[in-house]
Amino acid sequence: MTHVIRTATADDAGRLAALAAITFPLACPPGSAPEDIAAHLADTLSEANFRRYLADPDTTVLVIDAGGELRGYSLLVARPTRDPDVAAVLTDLPCTELSKCYVHPEHHGLGAAAELMHASIGAAADAGARGLWLGVNSQNARAIRFYEKSGFRKVGTKSFTLGKTVEHDFVMERPLPQSL
Repeated sequence: MTHVIRTATADDAGRLAALAAITFPLACPPGSAPEDIAAHLADTLSEANFRRYLADPDTTVLVIDAGGELRGYSLLVARPTRDPDVAAVLTDLPCTELSKCYVHPEHHGLGAAAELMHASIGAAADAGARGLWLGVNSQNARAIRFYEKSGFRKVGTKSFTLGKTVEHDFVMERPLPQSL
């Protein structure tokens, strides 16, 4: 797969929303209600929301661009968490949140996710973070294995509202390399 990983621009907002509609449902627990997934996509991963993320100076969106087709993205939020359950367990401060990290299913198993993770870790470290944290559904064994392989460790739990359902997430954290 020939691609580049780059910082997203406002022109990518529509394509990011379309990609999120494909990738987000794959991370949901098997019993998730379609209406809950649809509500989350509309409330959080719409084109308008991606435009807001891209305009936010504390947010960085990286994309895997394969000849103009977006095949993955990550969303980094460089501000303190407002969730007290998360704040209580983070140790590598300041810590950036890896809010989203998804790869199109056609690119699973090809190393694209590892490349995107590497770029995300580098972007957070370059911005001055000492740690990177994320929330992952406690039933998403594949993602948990990937994050552990990427240097994250479970440090706590938090709740995540998916539509009308409250899901249970692991909070995972990893230290970032520091430049001299």
